[in-house]
Amino acid sequence: MPSTDFSALFAGHFTGRRVVVMGGARGIGADIGEGFARAGASVLLTDLTPAVLDTASALNETGLDVTGLVADATDEDDVAGVFAHVRSEWGSLDVLVNNAGIITISRLEETSTEDFAKVLAVNTTAQFLAAREALSLLRAAGGGSILNAASGQAREGFIFTPSYAASKFGVMGMTQSLAKELAPENIRVNAYCPGIVETEMWEYNDREWGRLIGGYEPGEYIRNAIESIPLGRAASGADIAHALMFLASDAGTYITGQALNIDGGMFMN
Repeated sequence: MPSTDFSALFAGHFTGRRVVVMGGARGIGADIGEGFARAGASVLLTDLTPAVLDTASALNETGLDVTGLVADATDEDDVAGVFAHVRSEWGSLDVLVNNAGIITISRLEETSTEDFAKVLAVNTTAQFLAAREALSLLRAAGGGSILNAASGQAREGFIFTPSYAASKFGVMGMTQSLAKELAPENIRVNAYCPGIVETEMWEYNDREWGRLIGGYEPGEYIRNAIESIPLGRAASGADIAHALMFLASDAGTYITGQALNIDGGMFMN
């Protein structure tokens, strides 16, 4: 069974460190933010939806140092504003988690140019914007870690998701390029590839893929997908958070330019 005890695994490890989680209002992003905060970090969650303020407030009420900020990860001015806030409040940054993401599931002839471009903007270009704005703050800390959300679809594109697959393959290439460029400055850049995670996005996937592939009943498609996972279960948000915390921790200082599968064995390459 997955562990959800963040404090036991990384107790105090990130004390005094500063972490930004883009796309942190709910789901995986909120769990990642909580994990780092429970390990002692000061955390800034950003998201397009004002729900990020409620998420941060709820975590604050448990005694964690978490702030929320509404920002569009695809808007250059908004992203610049996020890191201007970081500079003003903290002066430097240790970890950037690029977790914002969306998916469109549709047949090729039903996929609009606008939908295709939007998925690439959120899933790939937004990561570039955040990394560029965060760079000087990571330098000010003497190095740090950038963690980019990829996917199993960065290994193998699934049916009916050409924009999502393209965006995640793009994340892989960008991660490798930045890792080579920034390694001399002690800034490590890695990608993480979740599989099926218990979030609202997979509920949507189940509904849409099930409809397109053959009229699955609600819950049937995802049930079948989970049965094919070697470890026999979907991931929790804590599973993803723990892996990212390892990559950003002192235990991960010799790892850069990699894409870590966090998928229960769905992909083994």
